[in-house]
Amino acid sequence: MHPILLTLVTYLPLLGGLAILLAKGAPETADRTGRWIALWTSLAVLALSVVMWTGFDPQIPGAQYETQLAWMPNFGISYHTGVDGVSLVFVLLTAFLTPLSIGAGWRSVQGRACDFMAAVMFLETALMGLFSALDLVVFYMFYEATLIPASLMIGVWGGPKRIWASLQFFLFTFGGSLFMLVALVAMWNMAGTTDIPALMQGHFSLSVQCWLLMAFVIAFGVKLPLFPLHAWLPDAYTEAPTPTTALLSGVLSKTGAYGLLRFGVLMFPDAVHQFAPWILPLGVIAIIYAAFIAFAQKDMKKVIAYSSFSHMGMIAVGLFTLNAEGVDGAIYQMLSHGVVIAALFFCVAAIAWRAETRDISALGGVAFRMPALASLAMLFTMANVGLPGTGSFVGELLVLMGAIHVSFWLALLAGTTMIMGAVYMLALYRDVIFGSVKGTVSLLRDLTPAEMMVLVPLAVVTLWMGVHPASFTSLFDPVIVHALGAPNQEAMAHTAHQLVAAR
Repeated sequence: MHPILLTLVTYLPLLGGLAILLAKGAPETADRTGRWIALWTSLAVLALSVVMWTGFDPQIPGAQYETQLAWMPNFGISYHTGVDGVSLVFVLLTAFLTPLSIGAGWRSVQGRACDFMAAVMFLETALMGLFSALDLVVFYMFYEATLIPASLMIGVWGGPKRIWASLQFFLFTFGGSLFMLVALVAMWNMAGTTDIPALMQGHFSLSVQCWLLMAFVIAFGVKLPLFPLHAWLPDAYTEAPTPTTALLSGVLSKTGAYGLLRFGVLMFPDAVHQFAPWILPLGVIAIIYAAFIAFAQKDMKKVIAYSSFSHMGMIAVGLFTLNAEGVDGAIYQMLSHGVVIAALFFCVAAIAWRAETRDISALGGVAFRMPALASLAMLFTMANVGLPGTGSFVGELLVLMGAIHVSFWLALLAGTTMIMGAVYMLALYRDVIFGSVKGTVSLLRDLTPAEMMVLVPLAVVTLWMGVHPASFTSLFDPVIVHALGAPNQEAMAHTAHQLVAAR
């Protein structure tokens, strides 16, 4: 388990991005070169990530592939990276979705495509560094670094309202991360270090934990997003180009949930039980509210955007059940949701690019002209509503198993995501894919081989996660079980009592 592997996975995309920017030639030549450099670099990163997976020992709950270099030793700050089972699955998710997003934008991103591909590469490096950081300052730097390429991709290559969407996304996330910075400085002031494993062993008083956790909930709640911090999401997802939307919904939103898990549930075990009775209802509100809003949308992409918001509410519920089943389910749902939501956005883009509209009322009968897309879209639609045999079912089942330990009503209300999701997703599928052929649909052609190469791997992973979930749960379950011991189970019972008292 040589640490150089993790360093290569983190910084190879950065080198690829710099190589793209340094590529010379006419605009068409530079764009073509940039696309190929980005694709081969991301595939190399995926291959190295799989090598890391094969060499990872899931029975070791601590970090592996560690690197620690003195950076500011007088201040207790070091460049410290490594991955445990939780980090590794998000590294794999990032490495998997990046080349598919590049493939999805191969033709759709026109004009300065080389710059766009460089931005994708820089975003991948920032995400890899974020998920592998074991020092809070390093984490914060990579977390902030994701803002720059993501905002540029929305603002430069997005739709008609791209500037407003980019500005909203930047200000919401940057404003939220200010709270994280204050918490970071406060923790350094008390502990004399920003090393995450050392801080995990720190014994902060309950009042200090509560203030610190509040700062982290605001910071990561924006990125998740947690209701009511979601105002940036509809415009950002809708206006962003398809590859960016896939990375935003598939990976970037997961950084919020990952942060809440790493710097909330696992770092502040006492305070998190004080917060759970407040966070759990917010998760349920997000599930129900976003589902109603999704059903009212007339734009295909907005339906999927609000669907994503609804499912992130389910993830918030799983994290704050504070038991192994619920937290495992939240992590699994994050992975499954990342794959399925990216696939749905790719399907929507394939139709919209051909028909030149995303208006649901202007579409119909797509299945008659695009049977391959209709088949794959059916699989992803069923996965999104939690059909057994898909990864989403496993994640939602585990979350509900965790929620039932806390409250029957919590599990019941959270479970409405399956029913309400089926209503708006099947209505969308019926209106667009079936019915009479409308408008320009009669002129559409089915998926190209390149588009199939993007969607088929997503379909395979969706089924793999549904049929053999142990391939992934075996990586992160030991970490969660080790972290949530018997004392946590007693506190969980206290949380349940508080919820019942509140009702």
